[in-house]
Amino acid sequence: MSRTHASARAAGTRHETAIATYLATVLEDDRIERRARSGAKDRGDIAGIRARGRRIVIEAKNTTRTELARWIREAHLEAGNDDAAIGVVVAKRHGVADPARQWVHMTLADLAWLLGGDAPTYDD
Repeated sequence: MSRTHASARAAGTRHETAIATYLATVLEDDRIERRARSGAKDRGDIAGIRARGRRIVIEAKNTTRTELARWIREAHLEAGNDDAAIGVVVAKRHGVADPARQWVHMTLADLAWLLGGDAPTYDD
């Protein structure tokens, strides 16, 4: 059975909800939640994530095709829309339901910021 637009949206919603629920639980922060779509100025899929006193945008992906460059550009654009320090991607591992075992993708500059370096600038 092939994926329809409706089934793809439902799978994406389940993935986003699982990520938000997992992070809210392990970080003990009830402000973390799945964010409603906001149109042309999208600000990411998960709200309430913070590190070093700044917002972090999480772009969630549940697709069959991996498009890291496009996803990272999208996360960075949405980080700018949200005045966030960085944008990262959480991609669904097919066949793996546990949200703790999903893939997290980011640039090295984003990782350096998480580890205490200067905030990255996005010009891609």
